[in-house]
Amino acid sequence: MNADPAVMEFYPSILSDRESLALIEKFEASFASEGFGIWALELKGANSFIGYVGLSRPSFEAHFTPCVEIGWRVAREFWGSGLAVEGAKEAMRDGFQRLQLEEIVSFTAAINDRSIRVMEKIGMARNPKDDFLHPLLEDGDRLKPHVLFRLARSNWYGKGPASVV
Repeated sequence: MNADPAVMEFYPSILSDRESLALIEKFEASFASEGFGIWALELKGANSFIGYVGLSRPSFEAHFTPCVEIGWRVAREFWGSGLAVEGAKEAMRDGFQRLQLEEIVSFTAAINDRSIRVMEKIGMARNPKDDFLHPLLEDGDRLKPHVLFRLARSNWYGKGPASVV
């Protein structure tokens, strides 16, 4: 999945097997250090890996950090199936209920319409004043302009269509 150029379209580059393994190790270490992390997505009953979803802390400084971010990556053949939305809602529930987080954020390149759609479907909201230039990307990189979406726990609980309870 990390070597698929379509899946990695809005990341700086595809990942090698070694880089993918390092990413998995980072995800696993987060559970020990933070009490949360990125979960593997599997098809129910099929026991086959189709992507990941979960909570993490961004590794860079920006006007909204420190924070907890929700993120996902899904194999291309499962795009549009609602699995990213379903998994993200469960990760959000874990963050707000078990971890008692006050807010969860998500961000992506401003040109990543698919991820923006997921953010909207899980009830997150964007304030254009929060948009930022990703500090780990070079000036002029088409991915540098990023949008930031937020959801406060107080808005998550039972408040109309934005609720994901």
